Amino acid sequence: MKILNSNKKNFDKTLDNLLLQRNNKVKFNSGSVSKIITDVKKNGDKALLKYEKKFNKNRIIVPSFKTTSKLIASLDIKVKNAIDLAYNRIYKFHSLQKIKNISYTDKYNNRLNYKYLPIDSVAIYVPGSSASYPSSVLMNAIPALVAGVKRIIMINPSYKGKQNPAVLYAAQKCKIKEIYSIGGPSAIAAVTYGTKKVKKVSKIVGPGNAYVSAAKKEVFGNVGIEGMIAGPSEITIVCDKSSNSEWLASDLIAQAEHDNLAQCILISKDKKIIEKVKIEISKQLKEIPRISIAKKSLKSNGILIHIASDRKIIDVVNKIAPEHLELNVKNYKSLLQKIKNAGSICLGKYAVMAMTDYNIGSNHILPTNGSSRFSSGISVNEFYKRISYIKLSKKGIESLGPSVITLANYEGLAGHAQSVKKRIGRK
Repeated sequence: MKILNSNKKNFDKTLDNLLLQRNNKVKFNSGSVSKIITDVKKNGDKALLKYEKKFNKNRIIVPSFKTTSKLIASLDIKVKNAIDLAYNRIYKFHSLQKIKNISYTDKYNNRLNYKYLPIDSVAIYVPGSSASYPSSVLMNAIPALVAGVKRIIMINPSYKGKQNPAVLYAAQKCKIKEIYSIGGPSAIAAVTYGTKKVKKVSKIVGPGNAYVSAAKKEVFGNVGIEGMIAGPSEITIVCDKSSNSEWLASDLIAQAEHDNLAQCILISKDKKIIEKVKIEISKQLKEIPRISIAKKSLKSNGILIHIASDRKIIDVVNKIAPEHLELNVKNYKSLLQKIKNAGSICLGKYAVMAMTDYNIGSNHILPTNGSSRFSSGISVNEFYKRISYIKLSKKGIESLGPSVITLANYEGLAGHAQSVKKRIGRK
């Protein structure tokens, strides 16, 4: 992992370059993604199956009900109970996010309403093939359920036609009736444009690798996507001399095992804790099955930073704008008030990111790649669209119309002015 010191002359420039290098890897412009999307748009299921065979050794687009039922029945009861617990907690917290419609009547008896309507159809992308995430099913689907989305489908890449039983159980728990055993850019194209076997949707949500993120950006406009970048994972941890180096190392590794492009950053005023964490990481990496992924992630994108002051720590955290932030320090309140850019913030030594990924209740699909500067994680609000309703009274248009005519004429839009003027003084 790279080690930086804020006292060094070129610290800010070096950090900027490291962040930019990683961001550019995530934001790559891939011609192959465009070609896949065009192929599926033109050739439908034939192209979709071609890419499934190539990338996932999969020959099935729609798994049979019999197969999914057998897989769900085979799932360990402990895993089912864990999914049930997570479902209940996530549903309860997201139920609190329901939005009230707005109704307003002014002194002229003009009525303005602002109504929230659920999107009619949504595809949730759940990463699969080499890894399976039932937790991501819950985080995607539950907010959509709470919002009242009628049609929720799941796209989840399988390997050799086999899907994960826990992912299927989570989908069943969320009342998802349409499941497609597809993934990658071809799956994004299929749910955007539709094929004979896959009916298109109005919006796509859910995290994926760099190829999936690139595909979602390319099809945006033909379909909706989340108002953020939900790409490879990130964590930034701020720690002090009171922190447990063993715990800190495990938190960094937990994030690094997600993806080669995952970004793990540790910040502290204490040089000793940084050195201890570095040693601990070497020890603990040997204990996890996904060692090659975690090791590559930490080597490519991991940074250990010594910063001398709280003020500089705050500046650096806001610059990084991480997906996950852990304030593993004794007096986190002194930092918290001035940190504005993060997807979620864990406070204190027991609030660990891995817990928020599962059953605490908050959502783990969060803005990445610095996009927490201007966006937020998945919520119920993601699955609403909003419509304004306007009813004007005769008194309203005659009182406010002259001002509109003045502005319309000033902007050179005489047609606007005339459409208002014709109604003034008329029955």
